[in-house]
Amino acid sequence: GGKAALLAALAAGRGATLLAAEKQPHRARLVERALAGNPGPYQVITADGTRPPWLPGTFDRILMDVPCSGLGALRRRPEARWRRRAEDLEAFSPLQRALLREALKAVRVGGVVGYATCSPHLAETRVVVEDVLKGRGGEPVEAEWVDARPLMPGVPALGDGPDVQLWPHLHGTDAMYLALLRRTG
Repeated sequence: GGKAALLAALAAGRGATLLAAEKQPHRARLVERALAGNPGPYQVITADGTRPPWLPGTFDRILMDVPCSGLGALRRRPEARWRRRAEDLEAFSPLQRALLREALKAVRVGGVVGYATCSPHLAETRVVVEDVLKGRGGEPVEAEWVDARPLMPGVPALGDGPDVQLWPHLHGTDAMYLALLRRTG
């Protein structure tokens, strides 16, 4: 809900509309509450991103906050370490790949997809992006990796890029990951 509220406000300032999609109805209601009073046009729907109700090429930009193990939020939720097992990573990866493939289809050629997760684990971050770009485990996607580091001016130690991995000990945040992909065909 917080990311959607921020994006809706930014979109309103640019004359754009935000569409927030959540698979679970209760989560969609939480996003709706977070957006209440937002100045811009927005819509919250319940939809499965792996079987989207929208047509290919519908959007200019998509931010995907994918379901993940949540390992990057352990500093705020230390009890979560007792609820996670190694098999959890295996369960999330196929879903993350499917969501990223569908998001890349949903943006127009030249459109950008932001793939974000609150995990530092390579199996949920860089490996997912590389697999989708290389067509592993699914149909090939025509897209290029965009350097995300210039979009975070003033944030130190962003690594070699083009993706960004934030760390609690360096950035004072959860261990969040961001990759930007531009659809090329």
